[in-house]
Amino acid sequence: MDTLTKNVSGLEGKVLAQYAEAFGVALGVTLSLWLLLQLVRRHFGQAVEKTTTRIDDIAFDVLGRTQLLFLIAVGVGVAAWVFDFPTKLEKTVLTVSWLVTFVQLGIWGSALARHVIERRFDKANLGPEARTGTGVLTIGTVALVWIAVALLALDNLGIDVTALIAGLGVGGVAIALATQNILGDVFASVSILLDKPFVVGDFVVVGDFMGTVEHIGIKTTRLRSLSGEQLIFSNNDLLQSRIRNFKRMTERRVVFSLNVAYQTPPEKLERIPVLVRGIIEKLPYTRFDRSHFMGYGDFALQFETVFFVLTPDYNQYADLRQKMNLDLMKAFAAEGVTFAYPTQQVYVEQGGPAKEAREVSSKA
Repeated sequence: MDTLTKNVSGLEGKVLAQYAEAFGVALGVTLSLWLLLQLVRRHFGQAVEKTTTRIDDIAFDVLGRTQLLFLIAVGVGVAAWVFDFPTKLEKTVLTVSWLVTFVQLGIWGSALARHVIERRFDKANLGPEARTGTGVLTIGTVALVWIAVALLALDNLGIDVTALIAGLGVGGVAIALATQNILGDVFASVSILLDKPFVVGDFVVVGDFMGTVEHIGIKTTRLRSLSGEQLIFSNNDLLQSRIRNFKRMTERRVVFSLNVAYQTPPEKLERIPVLVRGIIEKLPYTRFDRSHFMGYGDFALQFETVFFVLTPDYNQYADLRQKMNLDLMKAFAAEGVTFAYPTQQVYVEQGGPAKEAREVSSKA
């Protein structure tokens, strides 16, 4: 009996000693990883402050999201792998360690996804109102990261995720069909923010409507028209339309016609392109292209002129056009050239059938 008691006490002592050693290993690994993490944070943080790139900033922020619970899970997992514990206990410890590891992977992945999206939109140089769709894109991306992490965790636990994935697929299709219009506008807003056919502040023309982009939302985009009212477009419909973005214009091509009276002498007609060219070339922010006598109209001789205004500002264009028109009137008046306007000449001829009938009756 004494021998049995001694054996039991010795076995318990060995087990306790093994647990104590395992605890020491887990604690040592955890403290080593924590000290290493602090060391890397300190030195890496100093290096990050001296650089201008964003990649090291992202890496530093993602690394900074490492949780102490993850370090403890790694330490416990190493101890369970090194020491020979009962099968059930070892399986439980490793399972919990893996679950904590997957949670940490989700935290890292979410932070990385947010930084990638923010970096992409920072490069786009969008205004604060135009960044509304970034929240939707971020939430969707983070949700996908956590779904992937959850599926990996369940698969690691030995659960068959095939049926779950199939169920999620069927449910996703049903939800997509029920909300296809809303989802279409949401994805269209993301497409607008990423592809940037226009940004807040651009002056655009959509069909018969025109205005300045005031807000790019999740479902709609709003324009402020020239007359003051707000125009609201569905994002999906907007992307399916042909949009003219005048803010992206670098120069403006101007084509205009001059109608000159038919009574103008040929030598003066030859001087008109020269006069027009001289007037346009004296204007600032312009580039002359051509001016020609193009044809014979119903009531006028037609001249066509093409030039470029080297600024997208419409007010400057209007000022230049006004100056050009006034100079043309002065030059034509000095040359004695008359602008034509719709006229009609009626020729009345004396005689005809009525006069001949009167002459015949008088002879009779």
